[in-house]
Parts: sequence; C-alpha cells; structure tokens
Amino acid sequence: MPRVIHFEIHADNPARAVKFYQSVFDWQITKWDGPAEYWLVSTGKPEEPGINGAIIQRNHTIAGESVIAYICTIDVPSVEVYTTRITDHGGTVVVPKMAVPGVGWLVYMKDSEGNIFGIMQNDGSAPISA
Repeated sequence: MPRVIHFEIHADNPARAVKFYQSVFDWQITKWDGPAEYWLVSTGKPEEPGINGAIIQRNHTIAGESVIAYICTIDVPSVEVYTTRITDHGGTVVVPKMAVPGVGWLVYMKDSEGNIFGIMQNDGSAPISA
C-alpha cells in the first residue's frame, strides 16, 4: 500500500527552521546542492523505521489559523522533556498532552515557523483520560 516516504516543512525563514529542528531533535540538516533553496533533513539512522524530508522556503504567507497541511508526528522518549525543549527554542503548545488509550501520549506543537506537528511518547498503558 502507499505510505508516506518524505515530508516537507515550509518555512518563512528556513535558517531559523533549520536551527529549531537541529536544536530540538538533533536532526542532521544540510543544504541541497541543487538549483532550489532546499535543506535535506535526516531524522535518524537508515536502519530505524521512519522517514526523512526537507525544509523549503514558503512561497506565500498563510492567512488565518487553518491547518492546510499534513501533520507529521515525531516519536520522542518523553513528551514533557520535548515540550520544554520545543518551547525553549521558540515553539508553542497547540494541544496539550493527551492520552491516546493503549498507544501513548500526544502533544500538538507549532514550530518556529507556525507549522503544526505532533510529538508522541509510546506508552501502552496510557489511560482513556489523563
């Protein structure tokens, strides 16, 4: 079946977005040597499950607060630790920590560019309500 194989993070200020994701998640990010302003993002070791992506210059401003993109969720060992790391680097909480029963803990955040993303801590004992 088709599956997600790549993601793009659109940014008003790609250098700021690169710094945000490197500082928070330790991702390896390098500028592509092609004709476009494009930064390649490696999110982990090739033998680990997951996908890699890119940061790209946003072409137009976004009006309003509507989500007009896919929300990618990032696996983290602790939503508390990463919520703090994210807010310390200019991100904000959009939806506070919530239980996904039998799966784990989920928080929706905004990055330095206003993009919404999720962080998920696996925990099979997560209750119906936190």
